Amino acid sequence: MNTPHDTVAPLQLDISGMTCAACAGRVERALGKLDGVTASVNYATERAIITGLTEAQAGEAVSQVEKAGYAARVHDDADDAWSRRATEVRISSLRRRLIVSAILTVPLMDITIVFALVPGWRFPGWEWVTILLALPIVTWAAWPFHKATLRNLRHGTSSMDTLVSLGIAASFGWAVISMLFGLGENGAGYWLGFGATPEGANAVYLDVAAGMTTFQLAGRYFETRSRRKAGDVLGALNQLAATHVRVQRDGIEYIEPATALRVGDQFIVLPGETLPADGEITVGYAAIDTSMLTGEPRPKDVGPGDQVVGGTISVNGRLEIRATSVGAHTQLAQMAALAEQAQARKARVQTLVDRITTYFVPAVIVLAIFVTAGWMLAGLAFADAFGIGIAVLIIACPCALGLATPTALMVGIGRGASLGILVKGQDALEASGTITTVILDKTGTLTTGTMNVTTVTPVDGHDTNEVLRVAAAVEQGSEHLIARAIIAAARMQALVVETAADFTISPGRGATALVGGSRALVGNRALMREHQIDLPPESVDSGRRADLPLETIVFVAYGERFIGWISLADTIKPGAREAIHALRTQGLTTVLLTGDSRAAGDYTAAKLGIDVAYSEVPPAGKAEVVRSLQTQGERVAMVGDGINDSVALAAADLGLAMVSGSDIALKSADIILVRDDLAVIPDAIALSRRTLKTIKINLGWAFGYNIAAIPIAAAGLLNPLIAAGAMALSSVLVVYNSLRLQAFSGAK
Repeated sequence: MNTPHDTVAPLQLDISGMTCAACAGRVERALGKLDGVTASVNYATERAIITGLTEAQAGEAVSQVEKAGYAARVHDDADDAWSRRATEVRISSLRRRLIVSAILTVPLMDITIVFALVPGWRFPGWEWVTILLALPIVTWAAWPFHKATLRNLRHGTSSMDTLVSLGIAASFGWAVISMLFGLGENGAGYWLGFGATPEGANAVYLDVAAGMTTFQLAGRYFETRSRRKAGDVLGALNQLAATHVRVQRDGIEYIEPATALRVGDQFIVLPGETLPADGEITVGYAAIDTSMLTGEPRPKDVGPGDQVVGGTISVNGRLEIRATSVGAHTQLAQMAALAEQAQARKARVQTLVDRITTYFVPAVIVLAIFVTAGWMLAGLAFADAFGIGIAVLIIACPCALGLATPTALMVGIGRGASLGILVKGQDALEASGTITTVILDKTGTLTTGTMNVTTVTPVDGHDTNEVLRVAAAVEQGSEHLIARAIIAAARMQALVVETAADFTISPGRGATALVGGSRALVGNRALMREHQIDLPPESVDSGRRADLPLETIVFVAYGERFIGWISLADTIKPGAREAIHALRTQGLTTVLLTGDSRAAGDYTAAKLGIDVAYSEVPPAGKAEVVRSLQTQGERVAMVGDGINDSVALAAADLGLAMVSGSDIALKSADIILVRDDLAVIPDAIALSRRTLKTIKINLGWAFGYNIAAIPIAAAGLLNPLIAAGAMALSSVLVVYNSLRLQAFSGAK
């Protein structure tokens, strides 16, 4: 038994050679034979995620996959060439085989149908002509199906290819035997609808074998191309990264690979170039195009002191930047990693589907045998009963079932990533479909979160500089928005700020510290009451200005005496009202949650059209509001800044964190919103719902198709050629329906 100390980090393998969901199940079972190991294999992404491996087992995982008959290698985030090359080789092979098969199938079908209708046109040896036309189709062109079937036989298993290969081989074999030995002389009339023919009629089964091969190759070719296109949605995110960097060392510029860049290095970006890493601008001004990364259409003006993100483009200026995050720690790399992990995970419904497909193929083979025998016992000629059995064999399609969920997830998550919406997994999609209420944090989510000191009001003979200096000394130990605003105001006044000691944060109330040997307090009324500091009546009400309803009051005490208060103001973000309207249009109840005063909360809610406002809620109380709404039967989505709202985000049915910076992977949310635009909130919910709806449509079609098609074929109402075409088309339709998610442009 493995212990936590034995195991290594989850291992990802790229798998090549899988042709249907049953193959993915086989690889999963092969990996599961390793002691203590759990594996999840995704057919659509051709990726395996393995957990519980020990150091010794890590090397066995690839060989275990190869023993099952598939190619594998350890996934490398920096090099996707292997999987792309394997896909391109498969597509090229399918294209060649499809072209040859189609070119030979057309004259073959013409000849056999004409000779079946007009026997007088037959010439000696005509059977050999049709057989020679069919032979390359059912052997070389159909080899991918036969190869997979032989591999399955060696391992005592079956897959979708088994059904196709058996159908092709049985049709061709029966046609050759009946033509050369004069067996079953009335098979053609049943399928073509023009009555029995006196001799050689089963040459039409060559059409079935050839047509089935052509249809299956066409379906497999378009399915593989579509899956590659779906994967390219995410590949585009990876390709945003710059490959080279212009580094400045000792005043000299060097061109180096981007992988050589280190934190603290100074690099230069010229107009039109892509930023190779996250950093802080030290010299220069420019407009930065972030559209490929966040979906924001307008370039953003930046200058010294601003933070910029790798993968964005300098439109019109030369910038000197100090690298703050490089390689796998950049926002772009973490976005790509999160999106890949989300795509590789399986939805709960997919686990059930995979279990069904494991038993599906053997069940269909057994059913085809029983159907053939049953029709023969009912008095139908063997040729006709045999044709019905073949139709049952080839109409079944577990491929559509296997592709229904992962392709929709792959496209939906990839499209979200290109719009600045990172969906961490299928749980978020499933939760989005039942959400009834959206809670939005105020500061930093609906408002800019950039506080500015508006007034400093001293009392009892103290002056404004003293109040601001004491407050700034305490707030030096805090990263809170209010703290940064107070420190910035002190710097603007060129005040000398002492270094404080014994700094202590009181969550939701403020902070305390020793300044010049005396205790200083900076915070709200609750903090003052806690330390028994008396507030003059005028400070409570007169401090807030009527023209700044979003103003926040911070009280300052020093040496156990109240010395004054500081007023700070925040502003509502552009587009906030439109975002709230879009959420309400989606049928959602909107709730404002803030630790600010009731007046500020009510004002913000009324201005934005929010249904309900909860004010004066401390950080620890936000999760209680979420749980309270849940007990009332609401399904709650929480939108926060991902820092102070982590508990509430985790408690909600769906957590959406609006974040920026390099700590993107650390947020406790189901969906991460990196676009600096409030419209991203309704967009994220709309995309999640659209993806979930696509999954349901895909599964409905895949299950409905099989439930309806198999009985129709068993009843003898389906031509094998039509069955082959319908089976190939079903997988293509599922993938095509998923690809429609690429057209998603936002909530309507």
